[in-house]
Amino acid sequence: MAQEPDALGLLGDFIAHALKQGADAADAVLFEGTALSHAQRLGRIEKLERSEGFDMGLRVLVGRRQAMVSMNERNAERIDEIVTRALAMARAVPEDPYCGLAAPDQLARDWPDLDLADPDEPAPETLIAWAAAAEDAARAVAGVTNSEGAEANWSRARVALAASNGFAGTYIGTGFGVSAAVLAGEGAGMERDYDYTSAVYAADLEDPAAIGKRAGERAVRRLNARKVATCRVPVIYDPRVAGSLLRHLVGAISGPAVARGTSFLKDKRGERIFAAGITVTDDPHRRRGLRSKPFDAEGVRNERRAIVADGVLETWLLDLASARQLGLVSTGHASRGTGGPPGPSPSNLWLEPGVVTAGELIGDIASGFYVAELMGMGVNGVTGDYSRGAAGFWIENGELAYPVSEVTIAGNLKDMFRHLSAASDLRFRTGVDAPTLRIDGMTVAGA
Repeated sequence: MAQEPDALGLLGDFIAHALKQGADAADAVLFEGTALSHAQRLGRIEKLERSEGFDMGLRVLVGRRQAMVSMNERNAERIDEIVTRALAMARAVPEDPYCGLAAPDQLARDWPDLDLADPDEPAPETLIAWAAAAEDAARAVAGVTNSEGAEANWSRARVALAASNGFAGTYIGTGFGVSAAVLAGEGAGMERDYDYTSAVYAADLEDPAAIGKRAGERAVRRLNARKVATCRVPVIYDPRVAGSLLRHLVGAISGPAVARGTSFLKDKRGERIFAAGITVTDDPHRRRGLRSKPFDAEGVRNERRAIVADGVLETWLLDLASARQLGLVSTGHASRGTGGPPGPSPSNLWLEPGVVTAGELIGDIASGFYVAELMGMGVNGVTGDYSRGAAGFWIENGELAYPVSEVTIAGNLKDMFRHLSAASDLRFRTGVDAPTLRIDGMTVAGA
């Protein structure tokens, strides 16, 4: 890994050359990282790989025109070539009235220590042991007949950002993960399931053997799935799939979608879109958070926000360009790669837990559907119409009665949000998380 002054120094050199050659403003972002990954199946190593990467992007602005170029080598000798190419591109594209860097008073000037980097790199033998423990535990579950394998991985990445408005910042993040996927049953009646754990620090991972055991138990539990008749019932979302509803919310409150008028929530800011008591939080400064970052991708201050408070939509997710288009100010949600301009995205996003247990949330359902897996992406972002393939378990008299497959669950997200209630079992696993959720009155289309 390069040291911090090298990363910011390289970006500063590119920006200085851009200004010298005629750019009115410029910014540059750099990503460099190392990753180690292992995969095995049926106890045999299938992959043990180490990779190192470097990627840098330069954005130049000439008046209201902008262009981006990227490179994947650390080569200061190519500065003039890269800058010349970027400026030629910028002068050739149409004007964008909303592009531009942040004003000085919008910039992050200091930021907290988010504890995002585990200092210890695992040995390959450690990853091999983690994956073996997960797969062995999964295959030991009675009824498991085959394995899709187990994986363990580690990564370490540096992000550096500098701009001609005076911003310069960098941070490092690490990530660890262990997963296992197995099959149960025989022939056409086979079922698959999985489990995983991910964390910024190795010490925060779940026990790999526990991950494997759960994967095996889940696969076995799905055997002998039945079909159900089409009906309108309460639907329960397992926490593993509940976060998908937040991702649909994110798409609907993203600044560009709102500005284009292509969101079913385009006129709902400040209005109640969920039931009272529902709060959705975004926090880029969560310590050891999987998606934490001390500043956004335009150097703008970011902070914890209630996206939805007591059911009311409080804000859009905005970067500088979409904020200008809407006559608002950036919410510090800019994200970017090296090949394109910034765009808004959430950081650590979660739906706050409710006060009842998952068992209590299900307990009064005489007949309903518990969703354990979702397939397909049948969601219309303009209308909110929702239709996705699903598998899970039928609920009878407040209990999971038998596995169900090959059904479709359907509704409209506006109605679904208003009829949503949450259990108390929130766990932070992916960076976009929710507890067990219940939505009354959805259509389950079966046989």
